[in-house]
Amino acid sequence: MLMALLFIMVFVLLVFGVPIAIALGFSSLVFILLSGQVPDLVVIHRMVNGVDSFPLLAVPFFILAGNLMNTAGITNRIFDFAKACVGWMRGGLGHVNVGASVVFAGMSGAAVADAGGLGTIEIKAMRDAGYDADFSVGVTAASSTIGPIIPPSLPMVIYGVMASASIGQLFAAGFIPGLLMAASLMAMVAWYARARNYPRDARFAWAILLAGFKRAFLSLLTPVIIVGGILGGVFTPTEAAIAASAYALLLGLLVYRTLTPRRLLRVSFDTIETTAVVMFIVAAASIFAWILTSNRVTELFADLILQVTENPILILLMINVILLIVGCFMETIAAITILVPVLLPIVVKLGIDPVHFGVVMILNLMIGLLTPPVGMVIYVLSRVSGVPFERCVAATAPFLIPLVAVLLLVTFVPALSMFLPTLLYR
Repeated sequence: MLMALLFIMVFVLLVFGVPIAIALGFSSLVFILLSGQVPDLVVIHRMVNGVDSFPLLAVPFFILAGNLMNTAGITNRIFDFAKACVGWMRGGLGHVNVGASVVFAGMSGAAVADAGGLGTIEIKAMRDAGYDADFSVGVTAASSTIGPIIPPSLPMVIYGVMASASIGQLFAAGFIPGLLMAASLMAMVAWYARARNYPRDARFAWAILLAGFKRAFLSLLTPVIIVGGILGGVFTPTEAAIAASAYALLLGLLVYRTLTPRRLLRVSFDTIETTAVVMFIVAAASIFAWILTSNRVTELFADLILQVTENPILILLMINVILLIVGCFMETIAAITILVPVLLPIVVKLGIDPVHFGVVMILNLMIGLLTPPVGMVIYVLSRVSGVPFERCVAATAPFLIPLVAVLLLVTFVPALSMFLPTLLYR
């Protein structure tokens, strides 16, 4: 009865617009007070334990690195280089949009950072070139989800902590799925370009490509430092995040000289605010997940699923549906923190590698960022583009088709995610 009350309270609070962290934390506190099973101080203890993890130190530094890149003008250089590479294709700026997101993914690791930073540049450039607003928003929203799949990735750090999985292996596992997402989205852009007779936005010339590469070279070293350092064993993910922040700061202050004291102060405040929100969500979701685990809800759910079927294909389909639905309503970090203890025992019993499942889970939740009622990326792009939220949702819907196709491919062909981790780590 109390467990049902816990879920009802969370649902009602979310319906009334209460922030997810407060909804989870308050509901958990009420449950513990009413149950009388443990002292109420356990809430504080479990919340502190939830964020008391060395790998989580990577979170604020990856956020800082993304903010520094957006403010220092690094994203502009990446966009210009991507335009030199693929802008000559029909519907060129759509392809540039996807390509720039792939490069930026190797620096930021957050879909919202991609949408709010690079997305602003992309939408403005596309609309100035005569593309309609709906197409511009749709391709920008879809391409922003590549960020948390290609390393580094904030959701993968959270998943690695919750699942006790190797963050380095998770990063390696995201490469091929992320590139598949990019290829599928570029195919969708090509179809749109042919159907709507979009123009070629730039002529291809080796001189232009070389000039764009020279201008963006130092910026392009950022993902090399982060990903190469982690996969090469030079850095832990946390150390790589610190190195990325220091490098972005160096570029902004000494090389490009675009970071003024005022801008640096704003970056600091934005980073503190975003980090506080993320950590508060992790802390509140940790106590909620602990309640589920200590009351054997996770075991009962696993037994229920396995009683229905032990067919791995059907179970993976069921889990995908669950994750897609949850992603529509719940913020990514909270969903990972709550659902990993619930779903991981099921996939482990089926012999599915936790690293592979991590990629599948995060890909599901990224698609959830593009769907209402939460649709965080859609809200961000609606604000920066001036396009109404409802139109943004409709514009993004067609791009869900290639993303779901990649999701199913990655789900049922584990080699796509496990090839690199096996090659590099096992």
